[in-house]
Amino acid sequence: MTRLLVIQPDDSDPAANLGDWLAAAGADLHVVRPFAEPLPALDGYQGVVCLGGEMGALDDVKHPWLKDVRQLLASATGNRVPVLGVCLGGQLLAVATGGRVVVGDAGPEVGPSLVAKRDLAWTDPLFADCPLMLDVMQFHVDSIDRLPPGADLMMSSGKYPNQAFRVNGCAYGLQFHIETTTDIVLKWAEMGPQAAATARPGALERENLDTVHAEIAEAWEPIAARFVRLASGELPLADRDRTKLPLL
Repeated sequence: MTRLLVIQPDDSDPAANLGDWLAAAGADLHVVRPFAEPLPALDGYQGVVCLGGEMGALDDVKHPWLKDVRQLLASATGNRVPVLGVCLGGQLLAVATGGRVVVGDAGPEVGPSLVAKRDLAWTDPLFADCPLMLDVMQFHVDSIDRLPPGADLMMSSGKYPNQAFRVNGCAYGLQFHIETTTDIVLKWAEMGPQAAATARPGALERENLDTVHAEIAEAWEPIAARFVRLASGELPLADRDRTKLPLL
C-alpha cells in the first residue's frame, strides 16, 4: 500500500472525507497531530497530506511546532515527495517554499464556492481530467497573497486568485477545504461566528451543506485517488519548475 503521512494541526479538522477517499484508493494513512507528538522522518512515506487548523501559518509564538511542519513540507517538496496541503496546510506549504500569507484584504471567505482551473492545470497529473469549475468549501481569514517563486497557479477565483498552486512539480497547496463534512462545517460556524456571519444567507444550512458535500465528493474523490497514484509512482510527477526554490 502507498504510505501517506497525514499531518493534522488541529483536532477540529480531521481528514474526514479526504481520508476515506485516500484509503479507498489504496493509501495507508499515518495521522500525526504535531501539537501532541513529534513529526516523524519522511523516510518510509511516499506522500504527505497536511490538513487545516484555526491558527495562522506563522503563529509560531502560540504554536512553536508550526516551524517543524513547515520544515517537513519544505523537505518533502525539495526531495520531490508528493504533498497535498489543505487550507492551513496549503498556506504552510506556501510559506515554507518562499510565498507569503497575510490576513485577506477582502475579508473572510466562508461557505460553499467554486474555483476555476487555470491553463496549466489542463496538463497537470492531478487536475487534467477534472472539470473547469470545481465545488469546494471555503473557511479562511488568511490568504496566500504571493505564490512561491516558480510556483504554478492551478486554480483561481474572483475574491482570492491564488486558490491552488503547484511547487516543484510535486507539491500542491489548496486555499480551500475538500475534506469536510456538514457536521464539521457547522462546528466551525459555532467556533467562529463572526467569520460564519460573512457567508451568503442560507449557505451554512444543513440541507445546503449536505448537497454541496455530495458535489465536492463527486469532483474531488477522483483527484484524491490520483494523488495516491502519484505518490505510489504510478503517475509521473509534473515537470520540474525551472526556477530554483528557496526552501526555507
